[in-house]
Amino acid sequence: MNSTDTILADFRENGALLEGHFILSSGLHSPKYLQCALALQFPADAAEYGRAIAEHFLDAGIETVASPAIGGLVIGYATAAAMNVRFLWTERQNGEMMLRRGFTLKPGERILVVEDVITTGGSTRECIAALEANGGHVVAAASIIDRSNGAADVGVPRIELARLDVPNYHPDSCPMCEQGIEAVKPGSRSAGAK
Repeated sequence: MNSTDTILADFRENGALLEGHFILSSGLHSPKYLQCALALQFPADAAEYGRAIAEHFLDAGIETVASPAIGGLVIGYATAAAMNVRFLWTERQNGEMMLRRGFTLKPGERILVVEDVITTGGSTRECIAALEANGGHVVAAASIIDRSNGAADVGVPRIELARLDVPNYHPDSCPMCEQGIEAVKPGSRSAGAK
């Protein structure tokens, strides 16, 4: 898992990289859609991606890996397993990202936040805020794919295994909408995809 081309080829092979007209969770429209659940459906593949992320943080003193539910759960767990540290997650309750399920943090606990895909960085920023509100110290963030081409700012240093430059359009200026191409929302949330 050392090149963008290899990762994107794996995503295509698993049906996880689609082309069409998609509505993202941010509300933006895009001609490409990443369904990471398909890329992570085989444990050996998830473990390989997790090891590749973990290699970047072996000397960072990470105590915990955390992910925003639901998209980051599989890759976050795989990364924590590769690092042999605990794994926890944040999730939305009444629209707000929070730490639940009895998870607690010790003051200053060093955390790596792991996501499947970064588009705007919104879910990662919300996850970081929830962890820090509970006393954690988020050291860095990581994702399998950065579809912002490096533009997303999550407030901490971050890495990705692959970078993809995909245009996103506001619905009012979307060329696919102007062509009358139907937009689909294939993601896990009713609001859309990544």
